[in-house]
Amino acid sequence: MKQSNEKPHHTGHRDRLRSRFIDNGASALADYELLELLLFMAIPRRDVKPLAKDLIKRFHGIENVFAASVTELTSVKGVSDTTAIALKSVEAAAKRMLQAGVENKPVLSSWSRLIDYCTAQMAREKVEQFRVLYLNRKNVLIADEVHQRGTVDQSAVFPREILARALTHGATAVILVHNHPSGDPTPSDTDITLTHDVIRAMQPLDITVHDHLIIAKTGHTSFKKLGLI
Repeated sequence: MKQSNEKPHHTGHRDRLRSRFIDNGASALADYELLELLLFMAIPRRDVKPLAKDLIKRFHGIENVFAASVTELTSVKGVSDTTAIALKSVEAAAKRMLQAGVENKPVLSSWSRLIDYCTAQMAREKVEQFRVLYLNRKNVLIADEVHQRGTVDQSAVFPREILARALTHGATAVILVHNHPSGDPTPSDTDITLTHDVIRAMQPLDITVHDHLIIAKTGHTSFKKLGLI
């Protein structure tokens, strides 16, 4: 039987999509088309448009595709470990870029970048995460540490742990950050009490708590702007 040299129909589609991206940038592509471009590299010999659309539908948006775990991604028909890792590596690279935008810089003068960084790190976490940003005298970010995962512990030990780490880093100020997986960034009574406990723990050593941010998928809340600090 004579073999056909005809290229699969999706080859021309891939070429056209690449050309649109090169000529006009990502803004010229729909979300599923941008996802297609990434899937091209992980799945070179298959029409990936249906898979791109399925992923966006399944996870309710391209941002949630990248935020999904490897296990969640590979539960989708057509997504191998290699494909899932390729998608997660894009998320990791994006987080590194945002981190580079705030590291070793005065964070109070680049607040929007800080919010973007915290949002990328925490907004789509499925469990509550409490992290502390440690700043030096010039309010430059010198460390970012996750102190707790799961329900935030309000015990007296927790503020002392933050104080001990501040002294280790030589920090003169901190920003508290945690996420609300529910999607509602409204502070709870526990959040407010814990914040005041940390402030009291820091006061004897003149370590300032600049703010406490609550990050959620729907937005963020600043204790400072609410007048809670």
